Amino acid sequence: MDRSRDLTMSGNLQSTVTLTITEKSGATRTRVVNMVSKTYGDTEKRMMKFIDPADVRGTAMLIIDNKESQDDMWIYLPALRRTRRIVSTEKGKSFMSSEFTNADMASGSNSDFNISHMPQSGENGLWVIESVPMDDDIAYEYGFSRKVTWLEKQGLKIKKIDFYNFDGDLFKTIEILRTQPKTGGGEGYIMTEMYATNHLNGRTSRVLFDELNTSASIPDNTFIADNLSR
Repeated sequence: MDRSRDLTMSGNLQSTVTLTITEKSGATRTRVVNMVSKTYGDTEKRMMKFIDPADVRGTAMLIIDNKESQDDMWIYLPALRRTRRIVSTEKGKSFMSSEFTNADMASGSNSDFNISHMPQSGENGLWVIESVPMDDDIAYEYGFSRKVTWLEKQGLKIKKIDFYNFDGDLFKTIEILRTQPKTGGGEGYIMTEMYATNHLNGRTSRVLFDELNTSASIPDNTFIADNLSR
């Protein structure tokens, strides 16, 4: 699982991201985001600024995605004209009213979980890995009792993640629909399309990356909380 996480570290990346939320009725809402990210060893820093529609324009989020420790997150809310830290108890809350959570926006630390193979792991070219939060506090932070990750044996690419609620029921699935290799010949890949399904309320959310630039020069001082309001 650590190796799989390392392969998703994107390096230098600029992209336009479209988040589409579809209700059970078929009604849709769309958010458009400018995103930049940069990898520093085992840490990835990510800045997201919402540009459309008008009711979320100016909202911004900074994520410091740490491998061995708690992730750090900040959000700027233009209506309040202030930046605040997202505390650990908000990890499991919805990301911009979608089926993704704040925690889904980062890779997370595997040290928060007891991790083991499921009985069917290794069949059909897939590893099937169960991750159970270390204690109740961590479970409530993330908002699930356990998750099951499906990885390709060749390449350790994530195919999907199933999430179970505190009643033990499958309530959400995130599928990785499209990826592209990292540039420069190195190992790893960039997830360019992700699809989240809420099995309880019938709502879905899709994240689509467009206009990827993997050779951009991104200054290190981009990733500070003071820049969220700019």
